[in-house]
Amino acid sequence: MPSRVVTIGSTSGLHARPARLFVEAAAAAGVPVTIRTADKPAVPANSMLSVLSLGARFGTEVTLEAEGDGAEGALDALADLLARNLDEDEKAA
Repeated sequence: MPSRVVTIGSTSGLHARPARLFVEAAAAAGVPVTIRTADKPAVPANSMLSVLSLGARFGTEVTLEAEGDGAEGALDALADLLARNLDEDEKAA
């Protein structure tokens, strides 16, 4: 199963707006994606409550996994999203 390890780049962590953006992107990925931290089990990446329950803060490493056709591309896009400081992106918009 393809996977990516990425460090959360948003200064507020995976909370509120950054989590919403990630969950929306995961839901649109077209393949089932999970996300986990080192100390918590994998949860569906398209579930806001599940993603928030991870408590991933700035600098936390998370692992993304996906299955199916297009998994590699979906993981690349989602990893890129998580690595960015989505809080700064919001200020620039």
